Amino acid sequence: MSGADAGRAPEVLAELAARGETLAVAESLTGGLVAAGLTAVPGASRVVRGSVTAYATDVKREVLGVAGPLLAERGAVDAEVARQMACGVRALLGADWGVATTGVAGPEPQDGRSVGTVFVAVAGPGGSGAVRELSLDGDRARIRAGSVREVLALLLHELTGNAGAKDTEHNGGN
Repeated sequence: MSGADAGRAPEVLAELAARGETLAVAESLTGGLVAAGLTAVPGASRVVRGSVTAYATDVKREVLGVAGPLLAERGAVDAEVARQMACGVRALLGADWGVATTGVAGPEPQDGRSVGTVFVAVAGPGGSGAVRELSLDGDRARIRAGSVREVLALLLHELTGNAGAKDTEHNGGN
């Protein structure tokens, strides 16, 4: 499965490069896998500004600017937390687009959320963006790989406006 994890990375990077836009990545449960998948593609440096692996809750708050009361009330595995992470990394690294992952890879539940619950988010120019809740099956590696795949698919959907994408949790406009 590892070859397909970041399978959309070349498409995402090509679309961003064609638009003259940049990308920043904020990751929690994926621990750098999104950034690694993107930067494995030759020429990624034209698009990728950087990434923040915000594994700890205080890093989400203090580095990415996620609201402290939100984290205290809902925990780190939450749609609004994912959205704020994407917005925060976009602002922090001066990128046109920000993406984020937060969730429970296991083996134990976290913040009242079951293993496999993941939120991926995209924040773009003019307030555009989306958040998707995922319910992924499998072990820790499969959940993390699925999270990488899904955040890149969500970004590609936001960039191209693919009407046929399976995005039942789409929030926000293009």
